[in-house]
Amino acid sequence: CAHMLGAQTAVTPVSSNTAAEKCGHFKTVIRTRIGSPFVIAAMSQGGLPAPIVGYEANGGFLLGSGVTVNNTRLMALPTRDAMLPIIVVLAAARQHGRGIAGLVTDLPQRFTASDRLTDFASTRSLALLASLVSDAQKTRSIMAPEAGEITAIDHTDGYRVSFASGDIVHLRASGNAPELRCYAEAESAGSAVILCRKCLDRVALS
Repeated sequence: CAHMLGAQTAVTPVSSNTAAEKCGHFKTVIRTRIGSPFVIAAMSQGGLPAPIVGYEANGGFLLGSGVTVNNTRLMALPTRDAMLPIIVVLAAARQHGRGIAGLVTDLPQRFTASDRLTDFASTRSLALLASLVSDAQKTRSIMAPEAGEITAIDHTDGYRVSFASGDIVHLRASGNAPELRCYAEAESAGSAVILCRKCLDRVALS
């Protein structure tokens, strides 16, 4: 949807997969904490290349600036819109003479999975995350020992680790419940599910 609207800046939380960067459609990709208020705040920064859009992994789509489509001006709508991405993607499928599944195959094949540990006190979550920050060996053994060397760590919202294999594992304390959440990204849906589940299993046993 962002590509069809000609977006030059895409704003999305760290839990969205890295197709945003890998697809090459945008001049600027900004990663935020999870939640639409953070996406909205980031879209309002000055100096960003327009058009500016935001989206979330749950399907929420936001226009941070006006866009022109088929000589029609759409005004900025910095709140989650469910209909715009449906209409734009259906129009794109018709324009290209392909089904939606065909459009999706043009994107980098990155898949995510998420799960959680319940009855996991926020103090326990914060203590775990702090211990990972100070112990690289523990980070590798808890997050994804099978994924190779760590290539990047992101503290935007929790503790998100990228590995040489291309896999990503992200742990985050829930903001509204006694839960520890895990998000994983891999080159297949099955691998992402396994990464997520194994990480939470290791945390539960630690």
